[in-house]
Amino acid sequence: MSDITGSETADDPWTEDATGEDPPPPDSAGGPAVPDGDGPVNETEALRLLTLGGQEAQERAEADHAASIADRIAERLREQAPGLSIHNLTLFNDTVSFRGGLAFGGAAGRAGRAGSGLVPITEDVRNAQVEHFVAPSRYPEILDALGEHRLVVLAVGPGSGRYATAVNLLAEALALHVADGPPGGCHEVTDLGAATAHDWVPPHENAGYLLTLEEAAQDIVRDIDLSWLRATAAKVAKTHSFMVVVTGAPRGALARAAEESPYVCVELGDLDLVEVVRHRVLGPAPEPVRAARLERELSACRALDALREQPRLEVAVRIARALRTGRDLAAEVARLRDPSGQVHQWFLRNEGREGQGDAAAICFALAAAVHDGMTYLTVADAALKLHTAVVDPAPDPAAIRFAARLAQEQPWLTMASPDGSPNAAPRLRFRNPLLPQAVLSYAWTHLDGFRAPLVDWLRVSLWRAPDPAVRAQAAVAAGILAWSDPHHALHRFLKAWAGSKSVPIRQGAATALAVVAQRAEHTAWVWALLEQWVGTGGSALDRRLAKTAATAVRGLLGRQDPRRALAVLRAALDWGDDWGHLAPVAWSSAHLIDQGAEREVLAALLAWSAPQDLSPMVAKTLSVFLFTVLQPYGGDGAAGPPAGRPPRLLTAAPGLGPELEELWARALARKPVQDRALEALRVWIDQYASRDRAAFESLRVLLTKIARRPGKHRQRLDYWLARWAADPARPSPTAARLLHAVRELP
Repeated sequence: MSDITGSETADDPWTEDATGEDPPPPDSAGGPAVPDGDGPVNETEALRLLTLGGQEAQERAEADHAASIADRIAERLREQAPGLSIHNLTLFNDTVSFRGGLAFGGAAGRAGRAGSGLVPITEDVRNAQVEHFVAPSRYPEILDALGEHRLVVLAVGPGSGRYATAVNLLAEALALHVADGPPGGCHEVTDLGAATAHDWVPPHENAGYLLTLEEAAQDIVRDIDLSWLRATAAKVAKTHSFMVVVTGAPRGALARAAEESPYVCVELGDLDLVEVVRHRVLGPAPEPVRAARLERELSACRALDALREQPRLEVAVRIARALRTGRDLAAEVARLRDPSGQVHQWFLRNEGREGQGDAAAICFALAAAVHDGMTYLTVADAALKLHTAVVDPAPDPAAIRFAARLAQEQPWLTMASPDGSPNAAPRLRFRNPLLPQAVLSYAWTHLDGFRAPLVDWLRVSLWRAPDPAVRAQAAVAAGILAWSDPHHALHRFLKAWAGSKSVPIRQGAATALAVVAQRAEHTAWVWALLEQWVGTGGSALDRRLAKTAATAVRGLLGRQDPRRALAVLRAALDWGDDWGHLAPVAWSSAHLIDQGAEREVLAALLAWSAPQDLSPMVAKTLSVFLFTVLQPYGGDGAAGPPAGRPPRLLTAAPGLGPELEELWARALARKPVQDRALEALRVWIDQYASRDRAAFESLRVLLTKIARRPGKHRQRLDYWLARWAADPARPSPTAARLLHAVRELP
């Protein structure tokens, strides 16, 4: 082998499959492998494998279905390339500060620490939060709850505006519920442990208390239960005060309290982010003309797209800040929409948490990136499998509830039923179509502990997943992972998959390589690798690698460069007396024909069979041709299986006259191919020409041209057409009509 693949490492556990030692998967596993012999295959066995029926045919059909789905996904990836691109990770130089939900501009204006474990929220800080505050849709409801119960917990994720909401809730509650006695002001609690203890007493009357429990205080959060909430609310009410607790998604006892009490709020409701920008740029009551002008500017600079893709308060604040300070809005929006920047910031937030929570969020993000557009249950099942592989010991299944934290932990996802149908299962999609690529690339290159389980997780999906769409997406994801370092990916998993005994895994490797080739810098490398794999070899691994290479060129790669794809197929076919690659070459040739490369395929088959001798290469080539003439056309994207539709080579016959005529003539004239050619010709006559006038006319023209050729072509056609026309078991009126046309020739 050349430098492209390098040497195999015998003790690398990931090369076990490449050696062919992986056990065949059981029938019930979903996607079991077609038995694959280790030695050369003779002509009889190759033809049998090419016409497999029953369970084997179903497995091959499922693999082809997965490949076609993956091909469409890869096509979309290629089409996205001219749009937004994934840059190197962006580190923001902005002054936005993540403080329990966003205290924009930092903590300037806060007084120093007080000895009682409180810090007064000074008037200038309070005014700054109130001045630009745009209330979320549930704000009135939460304010009423605070007024009634004296305590609320905002258990929502960072970036939601929870800190500003808390300050406004306290300020407004104190203003609405004026009590006797001097006002006690608003305070931020700094001694978290003391404030959450059961013996804590509010030190001031007529006051507001803000308790911010960041992710680092998860031990304290876990101790907050319904008993603490009731006791603290009673103590706060006794001092005619109010308390707002700000924390993340509820877990443990707090999650149970959210279901059993009125104290815990798990969502703030919708927030009009365009209104946030408008309020900060134009003030609370702008003139309609100025508001309309601002919205046009936001639309022209794609700022509205940025707000739709990232419905987070800090995004609106950054856009407003760019407008107020005269910065280049288009450049700011481009930075905001950069997928790598979004992914980097998300992982910074989630990698900073301790415990199994961050692993669950990361696993769900990876599953959503692989299965973008699939139903929630499909993504959740995949995420749970990955999480089980990543977390040791395995977590309590009852503790994993992805849906409960979806809105807070995965704001870049939308979940909606297709076409708004209330009865359809909701599907998950990333708001920005480039985010799945960025998520996978970041995890592959930065989360070193995830690489091994991620590869195994994708491999099992290719092998066992009963849903072809799941297998297709796993294969595409593998290709995306390889973008950053295809040479590493080749030795890490691609070559092992390409050399597997499992047909679905080999198909996955072929798809992954086609995805890798969609990056211009890797295209030549992929082609060189495929050309190397179809070179002659002697081992079982070499034969399986050649099969994978022949499979890889049937889709997007073949459409992009059909001539080079056909060169790969020729090399795979020309292995002397070994017929083992006939099936992948034949199927790839049929796919290329369906994709519009029929002239290139026929020209190649003519060249390969040009010697017209008894060599294996000529017999293999004509066998490929006869296989392609029988394949129903499936290249127009029409819904449903292609079975019953006329072959592309029949419907396109009027424009392919000389090439098609020559190949049919060669196949009908030579044994042992002749017998299969006669069978194929009768299929064209009885299944298609007998039912379709255009098909009959195309076949009539083709056969009369063959009959005019010198030699015994006319006598041969006359004999067989007459025999089929008078067949006592299955007489063919269409054969009789064609016989008449041949005999009418001068």
